[in-house]
Amino acid sequence: MLSRRNVRIKIMQVLYAAQRQERHDLKAIRSHYALLVKRSFEVYLQNLLILQRCCEYARQDLATRNAKFRPSAEDRSFRDTLATNPSVRSLSDNKALSQLYDRYHIRGMVDADQIKQLYRDFLATEAYAAYAAHPTPSREDDTKVLLAIYKWLLKQELFLTMVEDHFPLWNEDKSLVVGAVKKTIKALPEEQDFYREYENTSEAVSEFGEVLLSFVVDANDQLLERITSVLQNWDAERVAIIDMILLKMAIAEFLEFDSIPPEVTLNEYLDISKLYSTEKSKDFLNGVLDKLLKGLQEDGLVK
Repeated sequence: MLSRRNVRIKIMQVLYAAQRQERHDLKAIRSHYALLVKRSFEVYLQNLLILQRCCEYARQDLATRNAKFRPSAEDRSFRDTLATNPSVRSLSDNKALSQLYDRYHIRGMVDADQIKQLYRDFLATEAYAAYAAHPTPSREDDTKVLLAIYKWLLKQELFLTMVEDHFPLWNEDKSLVVGAVKKTIKALPEEQDFYREYENTSEAVSEFGEVLLSFVVDANDQLLERITSVLQNWDAERVAIIDMILLKMAIAEFLEFDSIPPEVTLNEYLDISKLYSTEKSKDFLNGVLDKLLKGLQEDGLVK
């Protein structure tokens, strides 16, 4: 699920934490990286379970309405299609997914009272009214309403609170998670193990991320020496921590991944600096990395 850019950002965060805590043990640093990668998958699972629970609450709503001594016309006409349509049932009946929720302790991240409130609020929307008006909703109707619920949830303060209470930094992965959940919705009903597509066992995480992280940690002194050599009239200790980390990562990527064009690497780290460092960082990094790249090319270390 994670792209190379997501991986670069996580490595930056891991290296920043390690430097602040003065940790140099590669095993511990790699363990932190693995934890951040795992959290990305967990927030995907939590988003999916919140959506699932909101839909499933329709069953309880129907039971409550049927138990009323004097049900209204609305109560009598209510149907729990939101919970019983094939798309949602494929999630509710998925034993492998249920076990996954347990393995990652996702159920404890979803509060029943908050789900009830979100469900009731969604029932007041036009999207739900349009869906409920269908006597026999089609698969396309099911997909449309599930996408509508999820898009609506993303705008609800209560939903954001539920997510951020467990994943304070979820915005780092938000676009990726949202895209994955929407892709899942569009594919429903799904196979039992559909979630494997979103587990972070990709090349970006292992063959790229783990190698890059290990290189930066192992070659830290050599990377710092090379960077210092091009810092004209600038003390390395005065360089912002994030900028120095990005410089080291970029050089490591230049050296270790000849399949990635240097220009692509350069632009990636400049873009990351605009998001995570100072206003002047982009120009500073651009100048330093340009000199470093030329030096590496002259030494025959980079094509």
